[in-house]
Amino acid sequence: MQVVFNPKDSNTFASASLDRTIKVWQLGSATPNFTLEGHNKGVNCVDYFHGGDKPYIISGDDDRLAKIWDYQNKTCIHTLDGHGQNVSAVAFHPTLPIILTGSEDGTVRVWHANTYRLETTLNYGLERVWSISYLKSGNTIAIGYDEGSAVIKLGREEPAMSMDSNGKILWARHSEIQQANLKSMGDSEIQDGERLPLAVKDMGACEIYPQTIMHNPNGRFVCVCGDGEYIIYTAMALRNKSYGSAQEFVWANDSSQYAIRDGSTTVRIFKNFKEKKSFKPDYGAENIFGGALLGVRASNSLSFYDWESTELVRRIEINPKNIWWSDNGELLCISGDESFFILKYNQEAVTQCFESNREAMTEDGVEDAFEVLHEIEDVVKTGIWVGDCFIYTNSVNRLNYFVGGEIVTVSHLDRVMYLLGYIPRENRLYLGDKEFGVISFSLQLSVLEYQTAVMRKDFDHADSVLPTVPKEQRTRVAHFLEKQGFKAQAMQVTQDQEHKFELAVQLHDIKTGFALAKEIESEHKWKQLADLAVGKYEFALAQKCLLEARDYSGLLLLASCSGDKEMMTRLAEDAREAGKNNVAFMAYHQLGRLEDCLEILLESKRLPEAAFFTRAYLPSQVSRVVQLWRNDLMKVNERAAEALADPMEYENLFPEMKEGLLAEKMIQNERAKTLPARAYSQVEVGSEREVIGWLFWGLFAGECRSRCDG
Repeated sequence: MQVVFNPKDSNTFASASLDRTIKVWQLGSATPNFTLEGHNKGVNCVDYFHGGDKPYIISGDDDRLAKIWDYQNKTCIHTLDGHGQNVSAVAFHPTLPIILTGSEDGTVRVWHANTYRLETTLNYGLERVWSISYLKSGNTIAIGYDEGSAVIKLGREEPAMSMDSNGKILWARHSEIQQANLKSMGDSEIQDGERLPLAVKDMGACEIYPQTIMHNPNGRFVCVCGDGEYIIYTAMALRNKSYGSAQEFVWANDSSQYAIRDGSTTVRIFKNFKEKKSFKPDYGAENIFGGALLGVRASNSLSFYDWESTELVRRIEINPKNIWWSDNGELLCISGDESFFILKYNQEAVTQCFESNREAMTEDGVEDAFEVLHEIEDVVKTGIWVGDCFIYTNSVNRLNYFVGGEIVTVSHLDRVMYLLGYIPRENRLYLGDKEFGVISFSLQLSVLEYQTAVMRKDFDHADSVLPTVPKEQRTRVAHFLEKQGFKAQAMQVTQDQEHKFELAVQLHDIKTGFALAKEIESEHKWKQLADLAVGKYEFALAQKCLLEARDYSGLLLLASCSGDKEMMTRLAEDAREAGKNNVAFMAYHQLGRLEDCLEILLESKRLPEAAFFTRAYLPSQVSRVVQLWRNDLMKVNERAAEALADPMEYENLFPEMKEGLLAEKMIQNERAKTLPARAYSQVEVGSEREVIGWLFWGLFAGECRSRCDG
């Protein structure tokens, strides 16, 4: 029915048969090495235990039983009973301490591999189970049914790893405890994100299968928790210090205190390895969290209790996934399914309420115990505090830190990593993965200290720390200061000239901005500075900035608004030289230099516009322009070119042409005059002037005077 090779000896394999036996064979031999007998009905499935310490085989039969055999002694050591139909699939998990059995009753049962206790029963309603498989390097299980398949994950995603403040790392590989010391690498250069070449030391086997490993705050002890039990060891030699039954274990900020969760109703607190108090939270205890206060999660709430008195400090309506306290107990991060919160703990308000104002307490505790500082839309997987900076990994494998409302990304990780800790003397952050590989990233403590001092508004300390911040990190610090509203300080700190310029503009520091713009040489920066100068009524400086930016349209606006003839003349010449014909045309027109306007139109081959321009403003030039237009049009369409009429040849087609010529001469002198901008209201708008009528009136008045004089 099934054949499997021995994972510890590739030359032997076991077979399950309907003849009620399991036979163990060797390659090259036609007869079995031995036969295991004990089933009352046919055997459907078989599997080997993968660990090196137990020579076990498991088999499942049609008698609804699974049997575990010692194939060295050739005896059945335990029978797993509980299925309602034939057992059709069995498996020893290679890394987790569990046994899986599947049956035609549609269920998969999970058993503890050491105690053989039934842990849970899985039923996905897909009819009979036929196969069970697993991912050797993880906790993923695949189950095959009559009507489909299911892929599930068992156990914890996070590996059982812990690091103390000196860089000693402990982890559990199956039931074996191993240690690695970061100091063993010596002075070897560490590259960000690369796996560290750590020397691993075996510390011995643990009596239970570890699901979590946690150092206490001072690093002297380490607790291993799993299988409903906990054991506290000395961190140096792994000597047993204390043990007991517990579903969960947490340390307090005080290294001598810890708490355990006993079932879903009772929490026990220990000090110096002796039970000090036990209590039953009002709403039950589904999880507990350590730190400055003892956190207890119920179905829809999170309650905080004082470690000494077990009094309720505050109950919050939230369903957290995890919480992290800062070392000084002032800040707290609570992570949820979609976001996390940063809270500030008010120790003084709680103490005052407990001592002298108990009537102010409600059934939910002290209202002023916590202040919500920030809510951030991000999913925290693992986190630690360094000062007032919260460092965390998120659901999309980014390593970030959060301080003062700002999230800074340290690195994009290529796989799921778990934070181990931060070593201040090395300015490095350490992370581990499921395979117990350790990587590191540089994170300057001086930067974190500076940001922490700014958040506490301790600027004297911040100024003393600043010289120790590397120059390449100061621009990042400046961005942080800017976010906090300290723009003047940010401008002094930043090493990025463009960032400094942006800050100078925001601070309206024109002098600094002008000096920086000269260094940067960016047209966009000059335009920004020109806008700032105009807003400050610094028109001379605005002109310099617009000239540097080659913003001819801006210069045209500034020159026309200010009535600056010299600026307008320079603009016209510069724009014409730069090929900005529209601006040059407008500038010459404002100056009354119509001949230059005409030349621009001719140079740019805009002959039709030039012809109409001369008809309106320079009638004396019409013939020349028409001839040029005609010659140009001949290249394309001779008939259209011959249709163009010259006023000198066809006076009848151009009424008042002679009067126009006279008006041009009379207005020519007027164009040469320069009026100040304040005269704008006294000058008649050109489009409203009746020039020909004015000319006729002048001629008539002149004739009358001459007759009177005669």
